[in-house]
Formats: sequence, C-alpha cells, structure tokens
Amino acid sequence: MKNIKENERLNIVNHSCAHLLAHAIKRLYPNAKFWVGPVIEEGFYYDMDLGDKVIKEEDLIIIEKEMKKISKDGKRIIKKELSRKEALDIFKNDEYKIDLINNMDDDNIITAYAQDDFIDLCRGPHLDNVKEIKHYKLLKVSGAYFKGDPKNKMLQRIYGVCFETEEDLNNHLNFLEEAKKRDHKVLGKELDIFMMSEYSPGCPIFLKNGMIIRNELEKFWYDEHTKENYIFIKTPIMLNKELWELSGHWNSYRENMYVSEVDNKTYAIKPMNCPGGIIVYKRDLYSYRDLPLRVGELGQVHRHEASGALNGLFRVRTFTQDDAHIFMLESQIEAEVISLINFIDRIYKIFGLTYSIELSTRPLKNYIGDIKTWDKAEKALEDACLKAGHECKINPHDGAFYGPKLDFHIKDSIGRVWQCGTIQLDMNLPERFDINYIAEDGSRKRPVMLHRVIFGSMERYIGILIENFAGAFPLWLAPNQVNIIPINNEYHLEYAQEIDLLLKAKGIRSRVNSKDEKINYKIRESQTNKIPFTLVLGDKEKENKTITYRIFGTNESITINKEEFINKLIENINNKKIDYKL
Repeated sequence: MKNIKENERLNIVNHSCAHLLAHAIKRLYPNAKFWVGPVIEEGFYYDMDLGDKVIKEEDLIIIEKEMKKISKDGKRIIKKELSRKEALDIFKNDEYKIDLINNMDDDNIITAYAQDDFIDLCRGPHLDNVKEIKHYKLLKVSGAYFKGDPKNKMLQRIYGVCFETEEDLNNHLNFLEEAKKRDHKVLGKELDIFMMSEYSPGCPIFLKNGMIIRNELEKFWYDEHTKENYIFIKTPIMLNKELWELSGHWNSYRENMYVSEVDNKTYAIKPMNCPGGIIVYKRDLYSYRDLPLRVGELGQVHRHEASGALNGLFRVRTFTQDDAHIFMLESQIEAEVISLINFIDRIYKIFGLTYSIELSTRPLKNYIGDIKTWDKAEKALEDACLKAGHECKINPHDGAFYGPKLDFHIKDSIGRVWQCGTIQLDMNLPERFDINYIAEDGSRKRPVMLHRVIFGSMERYIGILIENFAGAFPLWLAPNQVNIIPINNEYHLEYAQEIDLLLKAKGIRSRVNSKDEKINYKIRESQTNKIPFTLVLGDKEKENKTITYRIFGTNESITINKEEFINKLIENINNKKIDYKL
C-alpha cells in the first residue's frame, strides 16, 4: 500500500480533493463550518461542524455527486496570500478558522486557496484546476472531538482517498476490501482470540484460542532467546515515585502513567520496563569479562492512551513488551548490534515477514549528551547495519532524547507496513542510575545500554499476525490444529476418538466433532474456523487404519497412513512452516 502522505504528488492530489469535499459540503450544507482537512497515510479527512445535521454513510454518495459537479465546472484553484486582518474578515463567521488564525505566529504569511465560491485556509500546494480531481472515493464518516479534546465539541469527520488514475483507485479499494476481511477486531471475536470489555477500556481479554497463540509465542520467544544467551527476569508492575523521578519518566511521562497512594507513598504502575532492569543490574558488581549481559523480560506495562485512540490490539492501555536490556562495553556496540540484527532477521523470517530498517538520528533540541558521542553512536548503528548486510534509511532528528535508534518496519502479506522491532542506544539511564562495571585496569566505567524489542508488544504482534494470516495461522500457532469428523457416530466415532488420542499424545491440538449435524455442514464449519486440517473418517479409513484429510482453503481430499500423517504434522510444527504442505 502506498503511503499517500509521503508521496509528493499523491499528497497534493489528496489535499486538493479534501478541499473539493469541503466545497461540496458547503454547497449541500450552507451553514457548515470547517476545522482541518489534512492528508494522512491512507488518504485524507476533513473535520466539520454541521450544526444539527448528521451525515450518514448513505449520504456520502450524494456528496460525491456534488463533488463531480464542481470538478466538471473546471474552476481554477487560486492561491491567496492574506494579512491577519484579511483572513479574520473572510472567516469572521467561522470560529474554527478564527481559532486557527489566532494561533498562527505573527510573522506567518497566511495562505488560502480559492475555487469558485469556496475558500479555505491552507499551506498548499494544490492542483491548478478542480477538473484534475477525478478518481476519488469517500470511505466513511465518524465523530472527532475538536482538537482531539473530549472536553470540546464533537465534530463530524469524513475520510476519503484520491488517485490520478481509475486503475490506481480500484486497486486501492480492492486492497481496502481485502484489509477489511482481515480486520483483527472482527476475526479476534469470531475465532475466540480476544475480547474487550467496557469495564476496562483498552485492556484486552485473551480468550481460550488467544491464550494458545500467546503461550506458543511466549514459549518460542524464551526458546530463541535462550539460544542467544539471554537471562530472564520479572520486575514489579508498581514502583515507587522516587524511581520514576530518577529515571526521568516522572517529569517527561507523568500524564501517561497510572498513579496510586500506598502506605502514604506515591507509586506508579510502570509504563516501561527499563528502570526495573537497571535495578537488577545494580544488584551485582560486574567485570568487563561479564559483558555483554543480555537481560530479557516479558514485562507488562500500562500507559494511559486517549479513549479515541484505542484500536483493538493495535492501541491498548496495557500490553506486554518483549523487552531486553543489554549492558556492554563501548567496544562491543558494533558486534552486539550486528548480532541483534541477525537475531531479529531470523525471527521475522519464521513468520514470513520482510522488513526495512530506519536509523533515527539526534533530535535538533532537548537531547542529552554531547554531539561527538551522538555522532559516534549513530555511526556505530549505521556501520553495524551495513555489516549485517542491510541498508538503513536515515530518519533525521527522530531519535529518542537519550540516543539514536534502529527501527524495523515489517511488511505483511498484503503490503502494509508495521513498525515493530527497535534497537535503541541509551546514553541517559546508565548515567542517571550511576551503573558501572570494573574495567580491565581496575577502574569503574559506565556500560553502554541497549533497549530492544522484536515483536514490539505481544498484543500488537498478535493483532498483526491475525491480519497477516487472515486468521489462518501456521500449524504451530493454530489454536485448533486438527478437526476430526466421523461420518457416522454409530460406526466411526470410536475410530475418530482413537486418532484423537494418538494426536494428543504427540502434543497435537485436535478435537472430535461428534455433533449431530450433516457432514458438509461440519466441513464448512471447520473452514469457517480456519482449522488447518480436517479429517473425515468412514468405513474405508477405519478398515485400512488410514485417515483422509483436507487442508484449509482447499477442496482436495487426501488419504494417507495414520502414522505417516502424524509424523508429517510433527515435522511441519517442529520446522515452524508457514504453509500446511505435508
């Protein structure tokens, strides 16, 4: 999927289309007032106040027709430069535009774009003529608080997208339709993976199938990290305010933290795992021979996200980071980062995910440390990336205040990009917490600290996997791996139960469907539940001690010796194959 915001030409096209939308709204709803209409990754939206008028999904077609009328008129789009007084006069009846103007710097040149009888504030640029705006679609309407503040009035927001060709538009709409089928919130409910409750907004509840997926992922995580010589810890969820003041989170992150009073002292539920990991490091005195020390933690954190930003497993208020903190010598940075990149590469390949790497460099202001140290750290990350065989795109001035970072952007099966893994070099916490190691000459020196995640968070990664695989997980992750259907319970149930016991004895998740339903219904139900293998057992299978199986998504039935079938399943699971081929 194209990132429309970052594509210069599509950005202009969509910005112009947003104004075409507002123009059409103004004609259909003369009392309409407008807030902002920015371009976003997926297209554009416009926030508007229509008084007591409420736009419904079916109204979008009417609005599109009005947009086409305006486009056919072929009016030029004209840029106007205004003084503050002129701008306030033009928009004197629109409190939203007045708010925008009043919040502009005094030395700003105020620009607006006009087309026929419509004018709106905008930095631009825009297309030259409305007739160039042809291939667009209004996608949905929702509510949005003015300035994103729940204390303010609720406005109406219309989303849309625009392309230069009909083919590009149709391809995008087909992509959206495919993405809709993969919506993890819908599949999560249908497949008994997770749910949400109004009693704890933003805090997912994992159901029976979700817990199987989660447990398999956690076991995989521990197994792979054990191979890489990590040690594992579990730190408290609630820690004293003094610790958060020491780490700097109290001053910079307090608004997103949940706070409680215990025994007349202030505590906060942790939004990050890092301070707990450093407490563990400070417990012992390490020699340079002990480093690098790799400390892993599946740590649950809590962050107060705005209610309007919550989105299934993608944006939650509590999640489990697959965290690790690595303490090392400065001379070990390059080798350790190369090792980490290769580790992350191995993990993503198991899920069939490709990725790109981005290096975020020193912020322009509010960073800590000296520029020479930053330059050295940035070069170390870039060199490590190149030596590991990967290019890295530079993302200037977007590093954390405490150090540069490498971000891993994975691409899913339909081309969407997700930011998951990260390697962050920290020049702040070792100093704040006064942590040391004994150097070869006997002196005390600061270790270098890396923060890193691979999944990002268990919750979000599971959401990504649901959508990537459209709910049809690889066999090793599938909650229900084999569904066994006896053709006739009276004659074939006993054999079905025998096969079920054999499978379970080998650790394969199977079940027998002995419900009094028609065979075709049971097979369809198995497909609906996205179970990898469906066995249909009758006289022939019982007599020959074989099984007949059907793979999810196919209509082909294959008969095979039962022992051979079980061995091939085990091979598929042990090798963590992405497909179901035996």
